Amino acid sequence: MTSDGSNAYINDILDFSESPVTNEKSEIVEFLAHTNVLVTGGTGFLGKLLVEKLLRVCPDLNKLYMTVRPKKGKTALERYEENFDCVVYDKLKREQPNFMDKVVMLEGDAAHDDYGLSLEDKKLLMDINIIFHAAAVVRFDEKIRVAAHINVRSTKFLLTFAKGLPNLKAFVHVSTAFAHCTHTLINEIHYKDSIDGDKFLTLVDAMDDEKLEKITPILLDKWPNTYVYTKAIGENIVLKYTDDLPVCIVRPSIVLSTDKEPLTAWTNNMYGATGVVLASGVGLLRTLHCVSENIAEVIPADYVVSNIVASAWDIANKKAAQKLDENPKIPDEERIPIYNSVSSCQNPISWGVFMNKNAIFGVEIPSIKVLWYYMLILNRYLLLHNICAFFLHTVPAVIVDTIALLSGRKPTLLDAYRKIHKFSKVIHYFSARQWRFKNDNVVKLWEKMNSRDRQIFCFNTITLDWEEYFYQHMRGLRTYMLNDPFDTVEEGIKRYAKLRIAHYTVTLTVSLLLLWILVSFVSYIWSFWPLSH
Repeated sequence: MTSDGSNAYINDILDFSESPVTNEKSEIVEFLAHTNVLVTGGTGFLGKLLVEKLLRVCPDLNKLYMTVRPKKGKTALERYEENFDCVVYDKLKREQPNFMDKVVMLEGDAAHDDYGLSLEDKKLLMDINIIFHAAAVVRFDEKIRVAAHINVRSTKFLLTFAKGLPNLKAFVHVSTAFAHCTHTLINEIHYKDSIDGDKFLTLVDAMDDEKLEKITPILLDKWPNTYVYTKAIGENIVLKYTDDLPVCIVRPSIVLSTDKEPLTAWTNNMYGATGVVLASGVGLLRTLHCVSENIAEVIPADYVVSNIVASAWDIANKKAAQKLDENPKIPDEERIPIYNSVSSCQNPISWGVFMNKNAIFGVEIPSIKVLWYYMLILNRYLLLHNICAFFLHTVPAVIVDTIALLSGRKPTLLDAYRKIHKFSKVIHYFSARQWRFKNDNVVKLWEKMNSRDRQIFCFNTITLDWEEYFYQHMRGLRTYMLNDPFDTVEEGIKRYAKLRIAHYTVTLTVSLLLLWILVSFVSYIWSFWPLSH
């Protein structure tokens, strides 16, 4: 990749993502034709990609409703208008220039009762045929009340609301592959070891914030954080309130930037594995509690989106077939199928390889925003990680912030490391443990699809080339997350060379200083040893 500027890079990868032409018709696109679709969470990372995919590949889609909430001093309308300024919609704008005529914005908030929808909006939504419920709080350490409202209560409302829709074809609930991380084997089944969803909501409503926060560790039990805990309860709500609705659950694993669609290596998501790569890439994160040989359960975002859309088609077909079945008792797993959208079953990659590939390709195109030379130690033992974090994070931060104070500048590094350490504590639960997944339903879904649908909605991870993926991944992070155009690559390489010299100079100096201290200490102790000995 040459440094021809970020615009040239974006154009290249847009062209690269074009699909070959075939005469075979897409059954999934035909299923979506002339339907009215509701997407919750449409301004989020996955939501943006889902909205873009539906509008671009389904030209005969009738309407797409989006719920948008006010945030950070901006109205819902302002956020809605800004949402479509993103580069991720550029391909859609070229292929479907009038797509905005199909989009209907509704002011709604998953944290509020009835999703914050007005009576008029509820009436408007009565023509909905397909619901994609992708809204979720994604902060692992979110307050349990907030997580309960967004991940549980909103799901209950939408399912209850869906029962009144006269022409509902499919309801897709987006969960997470780690909702039931308390099990080492995670199959495509309904686990029933979480608290009842209604009892949980009643408990949350009955307690004030202070008491609720005190009992949160007791509520979480074996779950590591409020995100996966409330996602598990959200699935309980789905099982409890689905009845005869055409509902399915998609469980994505750790979602990374896109592979190819709608453009290569796009992301705006700082959470999870992407945060680790970015923090280590700019030289801040130098140690991580991680078992390097463990499988990294990661998957590109466009694979997940394709799986989500295809699952709507699948559940609609399943429900139609079930209505013809005279068997009155249908197992939960057939009534509400689950799709584990994971990579480890067909195309596994270890954490060690994951970090190594990112490091190799990242060093080739260093950003001018890099703060220090790359050095990341994957420590399988938590104690060793904590020792490394003290000497490689805290001590340098104290020194740098002290110098900043003495020179009249604001100290920031120690505060940055407090946030990094908090983030690391959340991440290491997933990087230091191992799970096994099954995705038989995903495989069966892929087998049902014709060749045209496999081109448009590719989620078969066997086709994923990890080497090529990480090559593009680091270039995408540079472009979209660091906002560093490719015409700065040459400058970045020069700067990185200086940082390398500084890094090894400091490393050598500190090593010699420690050696001198050790020798001096041994000599001091030896001086007290009797000569006769």
